[in-house]
Amino acid sequence: MSWDWQVFCQDTITQEVEKSCFGKNGEITYLDWMLSAWGWTVSVSLLSLVIALVVGTLVGTLRTLQDRPWVVRLGNAWVELFRNIPLLVHIFVWYHVVPSIFPAMKSLPGFVLVVLALGFFTSARIAEQVRAGIQALPRGQRYAGMAVGLTTFQCYRYVLLPMAFRIILPPLTSETMNMFKNSSVAFAVSVAELTMFAMQAQEETSRGIEVYLAVTGLYVVSAFAINRIMAFIEKRARVPGMIVASGAGGH
Repeated sequence: MSWDWQVFCQDTITQEVEKSCFGKNGEITYLDWMLSAWGWTVSVSLLSLVIALVVGTLVGTLRTLQDRPWVVRLGNAWVELFRNIPLLVHIFVWYHVVPSIFPAMKSLPGFVLVVLALGFFTSARIAEQVRAGIQALPRGQRYAGMAVGLTTFQCYRYVLLPMAFRIILPPLTSETMNMFKNSSVAFAVSVAELTMFAMQAQEETSRGIEVYLAVTGLYVVSAFAINRIMAFIEKRARVPGMIVASGAGGH
């Protein structure tokens, strides 16, 4: 069995090998298609990550407001809902069911619906990490903030959350890397990301080994890049001499 890497220089229509692996004059090669699919994968992952961080931080914070039991219950319900339903089911619910309930969402492209589904799904996991990070802080940090006259919002904004995020950066790194892997489910609703490219290109060219090796390499590059970025952020945000004591900063 011989490998033929010229498959990426083939025209996607004529299947002829082009002189340049980057199509010209309107021609599209499999390399062009793969890089476009990579762009869709990165777009889905990063936009979903933004939604997950915003919603997850909000829900995780609300779950530590022990003087607001109904708010805590709502936060717990959010986490249980999204953690106990498989991601692929979430994708189909957002793509097929939600637009039927809310007709205004029928005009949204599948890309947007996948971003929402993946973002909300991951937000439940981040919410749990944020809650754990806040509750890992010493009680005195919250009491000190309240003692100097900070409101509850200000105490979380300036005291608890900045320290909590420093604690949870390692698991957040894992969640960010998982986001890139989980974006592969977008193929189920015809978003032209890397997994869909691999499936279709393999069928058209019968060069599955070359195609899947290249796609695997791009997933590895993406995950490794985000790992290094998060490691840099963790190093820069580290507080020298910080010791996390047991306690409940959110209580």
